[in-house]
Amino acid sequence: MSISRISDRYAKSLLDLAIDGNKLDTILQDVQSFKAMLQSRELMLLLKSPIVNGSKKGSIFKTLFEGKFDALTMTFFEVILRKGREEFLPEIADDFIKQYKAKKGITDVKLTTAVSMPKELLESIKAQLLSSDATETSVELETAVDSKLIGGFVIEIGDRLYDDSISHKLSELKKQFASDNYSK
Repeated sequence: MSISRISDRYAKSLLDLAIDGNKLDTILQDVQSFKAMLQSRELMLLLKSPIVNGSKKGSIFKTLFEGKFDALTMTFFEVILRKGREEFLPEIADDFIKQYKAKKGITDVKLTTAVSMPKELLESIKAQLLSSDATETSVELETAVDSKLIGGFVIEIGDRLYDDSISHKLSELKKQFASDNYSK
């Protein structure tokens, strides 16, 4: 079975359990905290290690997370460890967050501009995105600055890209002039 199918199924199970237990936001916080902890090289090596057995990993997880995470999250970790699927926990965490956002109608949008934008303009852009058909009921706007754009902006919504930057327009113009459509 592929990694994406495994992670998708476990994430869906955790999401359903969280909804049934009326703990969706609590479990989201646990998953986000766990995802942040995955920046630790040692934790990633532990998850991927075939040498450390499941019971030892379970005791390490208890030491690290018990009392900090909800009982449902801890039980979920126990099931994952018992099934030997701990190496997929990073992907499961990512899929859980995606499924949570889909359930709540949250759209991730990345806005890249040549210069930093004032807060008022960002709020205006967010409002326009919300009124469009491209987004759901809520928008999480991530901003970035890339001076190579020269001017304009690039918006990424899911797998869609809207490039209205000057560098893109110059590139298109260069392609047009390079083609043989013009006579001398």
